[in-house]
Amino acid sequence: MKYQGNAAFTHDQADKIGVLITNLGTPDAPKPKQLKTYLREFLSDPRVVEVPRVIWWCILNLVILNIRPRRSAKAYQTVWTERGSPLMFHTQDQATALSERLQTKYGKQVQVEFAMRYGSPSVDSVITKMLDSGVRKLVVLPLYPQYCASTSGSTFDAVAASLAKRRWMPELQFITHYHDNSAYIQAVADSIRAHWQNNPQAEKLVFSYHGIPKRYLMNGDPYHCECHKTTRLIAENLGLHKDQYFTSFQSRFGREEWLTPYTDHSLKDFAAKGIKSVQVVCPGFSADCLETIEEIGIENRDYFLEAGGESYQYIPALNADSQHISALESVLTPYIDTHKLQRDVQLTAELAKNMGAEK
Repeated sequence: MKYQGNAAFTHDQADKIGVLITNLGTPDAPKPKQLKTYLREFLSDPRVVEVPRVIWWCILNLVILNIRPRRSAKAYQTVWTERGSPLMFHTQDQATALSERLQTKYGKQVQVEFAMRYGSPSVDSVITKMLDSGVRKLVVLPLYPQYCASTSGSTFDAVAASLAKRRWMPELQFITHYHDNSAYIQAVADSIRAHWQNNPQAEKLVFSYHGIPKRYLMNGDPYHCECHKTTRLIAENLGLHKDQYFTSFQSRFGREEWLTPYTDHSLKDFAAKGIKSVQVVCPGFSADCLETIEEIGIENRDYFLEAGGESYQYIPALNADSQHISALESVLTPYIDTHKLQRDVQLTAELAKNMGAEK
C-alpha cells in the first residue's frame, strides 16, 4: 500500500484540531552510544550542515562520530536529572500545561502533543497518533521564537515528509516564528524583572542566542535580524539604555565564521575592560537544555570569572512558567477556529444519528 491510512478511523468520529509543539531533541541517555545515535541523525540533516553530502559524510562518520559522542556524553551527564534530559521534561511540562489551558478554553476537541525533531518521540510517530485520534487540522508550533532554516525549516521538512505518505491529508498550519509576539516579549521581560527582585541588576545584560554560520545570513536566513529585534523589544520593555545590554551568539561549531559577536569572546572582553558583573538570558531557548545549563551556566561563567569578572548569573529560560504558556496560547489562538469546532460537533452528532437510523 503506497499511502498510509488511519488505523482507528471511523466516519462518525468528531474532528479535532491538533496542536503539535516541537523542540530540537535529546539523546535517550547521557552515554556515548546514545549520543552517537542522536548526533548521527542531527548532524546528517542537510538543513543543519550545508556542506556537500559526500564530503560531509566522510567528516561526520570518520571523524566526528568517533570523537564527539564521548565528549558530549560527559557534558550531558552534568545536566541530567532524575527526570532525565531537561529539554525533554521541560517540553513535556509545556505540552501538559498548554493542553490543560486549551482544553479548558475549547474543550477536548483540541489535542496537544509534543515531538522532537531528532530522537524520540519523533515527529512522524506523534503525527500518526494525532491523525489516528481524529485530528483533521494540524497546527505545528516549533518552539523556536526566531526562524532559522536549520531549526524551524528542518521541522517543516519532517512534518512534510510525514504527511507526504498519508492518504488523509489534514489541514495544515505551520507557525514559522513568534520573535516579536507581544506576550512572548512580555514574558521574557517579566522573567528578567523577577530575577532582579532577588538579585541586583548587573552592569551588563547579555542576550545570548544560538549561533549559525554567517553564510546562512548572507544567503537570506532572517534569523540574525529576528534575534536583534527580540533583544530590542525586550530591552525597550525593560527601559534599558543601549550601553546596558548586548546581543551575542553561542554554540559555534567547526572552523568557518559564525554570527558574531561570540558570547564567550565577549564575556572575556567585558571582564578585561573592567565590567565586573553580567547577567545572561537566552530568549531563543524556550526550555533549558545543555546549551543553557552547561554552556551558559557553567562554561561561560568560568570564562568571565577567570578573566577578572566578579559576578555572573544566568537567568533561566521560561520553561513551563504560566506566563510562557499564556504567551504560547496567544501565538496559537489565531489558528484555532472555534466556530468550525462547534459546527463539526453538530455535524458529527447528526452523522452518528443518521448512521444509527440506517442500521
